[in-house]
Amino acid sequence: MKKYTQLLLTAWVGTGALFTAPASAEVFVAPFAGYSFAASEFDVTQTDTSEQGKVKIAESANYGLMLGVTTDDPGNIYFLYSSQSTDLRSGGNFSADSVIDLTVDYFHLGGSLFFPNGNLKPYVTVSMGVTNMRPSGDYSNESRFSMGFGAGLEYEVTPTVSLFADARGYATFINSDNALFCNGGQCIWNINADIMWQGQVNAGVKLTF
Repeated sequence: MKKYTQLLLTAWVGTGALFTAPASAEVFVAPFAGYSFAASEFDVTQTDTSEQGKVKIAESANYGLMLGVTTDDPGNIYFLYSSQSTDLRSGGNFSADSVIDLTVDYFHLGGSLFFPNGNLKPYVTVSMGVTNMRPSGDYSNESRFSMGFGAGLEYEVTPTVSLFADARGYATFINSDNALFCNGGQCIWNINADIMWQGQVNAGVKLTF
């Protein structure tokens, strides 16, 4: 219970913690790449025809970067940026009927707790921030509050270089019955959804300074 409480507090520290970390803390940068999958399906109504249907964010590759500092838990505090170039598709994830090109970005502040065993360091992580969805064309960007959670494994090759892999889940709070992707007051859909779920698997390199 104590470890779980520490993990939640770490994730909520925010940007200020990056600047108030102890002098002994180490700074790290961790580029990664992976695959995004299992996004929720949305119930939508087309605004110009009132036709009802479902759309879903297609599975595709993603890439990103973490910047952060280590803590004495042992653990870390980080800022995460993740980007996925994909599209919204009707009729399920494998349909050829592509609706609109879409970029999905996560901007999150988070924290991790490690459970070291020699050079192997399993960890759990939580984060919170904003999900930004950018459609192609002149339609509006949509930004929503989101939270993340995950688990992974880090292998320390040298004191300054580590390899890691993790799986993360993201919950984006859409809010039901909202217009989505508008252009000059004309919106593509009215969406009926509360939470968008999405999963990721990632692998990367962590460089510590």
